[in-house]
Amino acid sequence: MDVTAERDDDVLSLGVKGRIDYATAPDFEEAVERAMAETDRALILDFEQVDFIGSAGLRVILLKGKALRERDVELVLCALTDPVRGVFQVTGFDRLFSIHATAAEARASLDA
Repeated sequence: MDVTAERDDDVLSLGVKGRIDYATAPDFEEAVERAMAETDRALILDFEQVDFIGSAGLRVILLKGKALRERDVELVLCALTDPVRGVFQVTGFDRLFSIHATAAEARASLDA
């Protein structure tokens, strides 16, 4: 798993590549923590290149989402691949988080 960060003013976008499973979830969580700044008002997780997410990855997203909400930081997800979208639908995560088809749509939703 690989995570790349890009900041546009006070919006952090993280591009994730690979699998988010029990072995990589701690690295994913650490990458999010390391990249976040106190001044960020939103985090976009771009899953265009994520081919699998397991329960450990879902747990990280759930805990990060809760922690960010407590800081009034919005968490938005985008570009879910079919396998990841399926997991989100089965688990109900698609109703817990704002999910957009593309990174551009995710970014636009933050400015609306």
